Amino acid sequence: MPAELPSTSREILLTATPGGLPGPEHLTITPRPLPHPGPGQVLVRNQYFLVFPGLRTLVGDEADGMPLPRIHPGDALYGPAVGEVVAAGPGGPLRPGDKVTHLLGWREYALVAATDCTTLGDLLPDPVAHLSSGSAAYGALTRLTEVRPGDTVFVTGAAGAVGTLAGQIARLLGAGRVIGSTRSPAKAERLRAELGYDAVVVPGNRPFDEQLAAAAPDGIDVLVDNVGGEQLTAAVRTARRGARFALVGALSGQLSPNRGGGSSPTEIDTFRLVGQGVSLHGYSGQDHPDVAAEWTRRFGDWLRSGDITFPQARIPGMDRAPRALRELLEGQHFGTVVVELPPR
Repeated sequence: MPAELPSTSREILLTATPGGLPGPEHLTITPRPLPHPGPGQVLVRNQYFLVFPGLRTLVGDEADGMPLPRIHPGDALYGPAVGEVVAAGPGGPLRPGDKVTHLLGWREYALVAATDCTTLGDLLPDPVAHLSSGSAAYGALTRLTEVRPGDTVFVTGAAGAVGTLAGQIARLLGAGRVIGSTRSPAKAERLRAELGYDAVVVPGNRPFDEQLAAAAPDGIDVLVDNVGGEQLTAAVRTARRGARFALVGALSGQLSPNRGGGSSPTEIDTFRLVGQGVSLHGYSGQDHPDVAAEWTRRFGDWLRSGDITFPQARIPGMDRAPRALRELLEGQHFGTVVVELPPR
């Protein structure tokens, strides 16, 4: 191990299964002995890690059936991260200095199998862009809904990590009108002014059905749904003939303090689905393994040309990470939220 490395690494542990939304009171920052890489392993100094709503499900009591393992009390949190290899065991392709992504964020140093790392390359101009959720938006719009020129596209949860990119991607793919939803009037203004949304619906001001009907008087052709609940119900009622719906998230249930984080029941009019010939599919990146590489190429091109922006909030320091998770779940941030760790 290089002599300049510390003897310990801090990581964030779950201390108790939350009864509602997780927050700082359920997490603790703990030093652990710095691990040594064995054959085929690397030690990565994390530079950024993602704060994402899926953690609500992973630490809750409804995580059965999830593609990622549940986080129990005493376990460290985890999630997408960007970092630099600082030590490498024998037998692997990576060397100190390599920049990689992996899934062991929420700690300063991560011991990772080299096969579980992806080198960054030079396709994206900003390393944090590798932590974007745009792949889900892009996959939903290209594989499930296949946006057509002139389509009216409705994006629920438009101020989140997926939504802030979904509206822009829809426009680049030819959408004629892009509508979003957010619970914050201030975020609604940013979506219109900064990201080109034609209209934004704010739940709670007046009945959601009425607002969506006014924003899309001719109906919607495509839905990218990150929320579910009453917003999905309203979208079904507003669907045009042959509308294509892609369900990417279910934040209405996932972020409810009264649920366990892994369910989101709602009522939809199946008669209208049948009568209007509406297709409704859930999007999972596992079902579309070719999307990630295609998205990275196009995202890089769009970023360099200025055709797309990447809204983000960078939270400085490990100490602020537990609070950042609660802030994300309460809707206090706009776009992708990452914790930025200082160099050691």
